Amino acid sequence: MHWIDPESLPEVAGTLERFVLNPHGEVDGFVMKDKRAVILVHTPPHMESKITRHISPGDKVRVRGVRPRGAELLAAVAVTTADGREIIDEGPDHDRKHPKVKHEPMSVEGRVELSLFGPKGELRGALLSDGTVLRVGPKEAEHFAALLAPGAKLAADGDGLKTKHGRVIHALALGPDSGKLKPVKKHKKPKHGHDEDAHAA
Repeated sequence: MHWIDPESLPEVAGTLERFVLNPHGEVDGFVMKDKRAVILVHTPPHMESKITRHISPGDKVRVRGVRPRGAELLAAVAVTTADGREIIDEGPDHDRKHPKVKHEPMSVEGRVELSLFGPKGELRGALLSDGTVLRVGPKEAEHFAALLAPGAKLAADGDGLKTKHGRVIHALALGPDSGKLKPVKKHKKPKHGHDEDAHAA
């Protein structure tokens, strides 16, 4: 969002509660609390090094950003630290790549604290009450919207990793509990019906 002038945007202040991770284990946002509400802030992964170097959970921060339609989200254009340092989204480096990380099978079961959204307001997962970040592709997330809503009971199996900023799981199966999991991605029906039972949810 380097084409937007941060000074033209309203500023929201609060206390950083925790970082949010993408499936690669990169920080791509944080949860901030002000006097009235909990606010989900999206920051692009290319801002991760500056964000994590200059702010930590418990710090006071100020955010200038845009709000997409239909989502409880603030997509940050600039983040200002308690000592006045401004971290501005200048756009990604063209040669930037996601880090190579090793995922391992992980499961989780708990209650949804917050729905997680992408920068344009697309549903992308959930933050659970134990701090686990659960990620789902935007097309698949639409089909599981009720399970990803705040207060919902949710269980998931997937590929995950632990970082110093928390745990993230890319969901491969979701359900209200571990006994009712359904594959996140729908399989195409085979041309010759004999394999249909194997793919049934």
